[in-house]
Amino acid sequence: MNTITIKAVRSDILYKKIMEAPIEKRDDIYRFEFMQPFEKKWAKYHCPLKAKQPNGYDVVMASSMLGYLSPQKIDASLKDKINLLGDETFWEMCQQAIEKSFKCFVDAGVELPIKEYLFTIMMSDPESPYSIMCDNCCGDGGIPGYIFGSLVPSEYTMSRMPAVLAHETNHNVRFQFEKWTNDITFGAYMISEGLAENFATSIYGEEYLGPWVTKTDMQMLNEYIKPLIRDALTVQGFENISAYMYGDELAKMRNFFPVGLPYCAGYACGYYLIKHYLRKTGKSIVEATLTSSEEILKETGEFWNEETVYGA
Repeated sequence: MNTITIKAVRSDILYKKIMEAPIEKRDDIYRFEFMQPFEKKWAKYHCPLKAKQPNGYDVVMASSMLGYLSPQKIDASLKDKINLLGDETFWEMCQQAIEKSFKCFVDAGVELPIKEYLFTIMMSDPESPYSIMCDNCCGDGGIPGYIFGSLVPSEYTMSRMPAVLAHETNHNVRFQFEKWTNDITFGAYMISEGLAENFATSIYGEEYLGPWVTKTDMQMLNEYIKPLIRDALTVQGFENISAYMYGDELAKMRNFFPVGLPYCAGYACGYYLIKHYLRKTGKSIVEATLTSSEEILKETGEFWNEETVYGA
């Protein structure tokens, strides 16, 4: 039976507890109260809740690397932002966004293998390159069963979170059918992001397109980005894929080899490639989400030689 449940881990309550705790206890509250419900998600990254050695790799270190606010930085200076994050209407809006997103697939007759989903909203570190590049609002839904939104709390970022959660829910569905592998190609990764962003805008409208798309102009896309990306679709390896997805700025920050691309070139290209695919095939975004990367690439060969225009 295709009945699913979606539960929230209320981060505002836990951030407040961390804020009020002695500094030496903050890391363990973060590990064992906040992140423990997501232990299986972290295990997919081979990341324990607590390292065996002092200062070893665990969820505290990994969270900081991914752009989330370290528990050591949760103090009284963030009280107003934590209170803002605790808005009941906001949490209801987030819950409804995920429910609405899954309903698109359930109503289309898609039988989801995973029936229980857990989500939370993380606080982003405003000094993190990831936060800065994403205008302080992004997410993570790559591990089926778990969805993170992340933001620096503000009226603006909170208003955009439902679209972000729709994007991440799309990942959650797709990776139940097209399994993630460590040898994923750049082309497949780009397609998954293009599908997710088209899904989000199918629900919330193009005014909620993320900066990873809107900051790319069409001349740059057609004359510079598409020719470079077309020749890199089979590239593998996280550091290489990241360089093509995020562009040179982040590549340099992470000591990856830059490939000559601007901000989030891969995200923008993926978005317009999927728009092209949907228009050409007449498929719905729900159908496309369950279509293999190989088939999508086979159907979109002409995309690389045609001029893409905004909205097309």
